[in-house]
Amino acid sequence: MSEATFRLVSVMADEVLRFLKPHHGGIYLDGTLGGAGHARLILEATSPDGILIGLDRDAAALAAAKSNLAVFGDRAILRQGNFSDMGAHLDFLEIDQLDGILLDLGVSSHQLDSPERGFSFREEGPLDMRMNPAEGVSAATVIAEAEVGELKRIFRDYGEERWAGKIARAIVTDRDRTPFVTTLQLAELISRVVPGGRGPQRIHPATRVFQALRIHVNGELESLRAGLDAAWQRLKVGGRLVVISFHSLEDRIVKQALRTLATGCVCPPRLAVCACGQKPAVRVITRKAVRATENEIKDNPRARSAVLRAMERLPVEDDQDV
Repeated sequence: MSEATFRLVSVMADEVLRFLKPHHGGIYLDGTLGGAGHARLILEATSPDGILIGLDRDAAALAAAKSNLAVFGDRAILRQGNFSDMGAHLDFLEIDQLDGILLDLGVSSHQLDSPERGFSFREEGPLDMRMNPAEGVSAATVIAEAEVGELKRIFRDYGEERWAGKIARAIVTDRDRTPFVTTLQLAELISRVVPGGRGPQRIHPATRVFQALRIHVNGELESLRAGLDAAWQRLKVGGRLVVISFHSLEDRIVKQALRTLATGCVCPPRLAVCACGQKPAVRVITRKAVRATENEIKDNPRARSAVLRAMERLPVEDDQDV
C-alpha cells in the first residue's frame, strides 16, 4: 500500500486540541499515529519547539507518517510499537514525563480501506486483521484452531454478538470441509447463519464478529488497560490525556479507569477520619462523553461512533474533590 493512500482525516480534531491544550515547548505522545493527522495538528500547535512522539504498530502507517511529518524535522520522533509499551519507548528516549498523550483507538480508515489487511467484510482479502502483520496469529488461524466455546466467548465478549454460539458452531462444522482463508468466506457464512442475515439491515450481520476477531487478535482491550495505567503515570502535573473510543467496550474501560483514578478516600463512611490516605490522581475534564458534531459526521460518517474522554494529572498532594 502506498503512502499516498493514507488520509489525514482526523476525527474530532477541534475537540482534541481543545482538551489536550498543546503548547509550544511541550512534549506530547500520539500512541496511535496512523496517517499522522492528529500528530500534524499537535506539532503545528506546539511550534516552534514542541516535540511529538508517535507510536504505531503498523509499519505502513509509520512510513506514511514519516512522509507526512517530514516538514517538522526532528520535532517528530516516530517509533513502531504498541502504546501499552509507551514506558519502554520513553525510557529509551530518556524522556521522563509528558505534557499530553492522545490515544485514538480502534482500526484506522486506511486499514479498513485496504482489502489486503483483512479488516473489511465487504471486500475480498486474506483473513488477517493484525495491526502488525509480523506479530501474533491471524484471524484465519483463530478461526481454524479455536474450539466452539472459545469462538463463542470471543464473539460474545468482544463483539456483543447475539448469535455467538450459532455462528461458532457453524464455523467449526464448515471449516472441516473448507478452511476459512478470506474475509468474504467468513462474512458469507455469518450472513447465512444469522436469522435474517441476507436481508437489508442497519448494519452488516458480520460487523460484530469482525470487530470481535480484530479485538482478540490484537489484544486491544488488554493493551488499552495497560496503556491507560502507563499514561497517567507518565504525565506531568497538569498534563492531559485524551482518549477517543469507537465502541462501548473501549469506552467502558476508559470511563472506569478515569473514574478510579479520580477517586479520593475509599474508607467506609463510618470512619470519622480518613485512614486510607488515597488522593485523586487525576481530574476528569469531560464530565460527560464528548461526541462529534453533526457537521463532522456528515463529512466523515466514521466519526458517528467516536466518543472522547479526557483527564488532567493532579499533584500528588492535591486533595481537591473531582
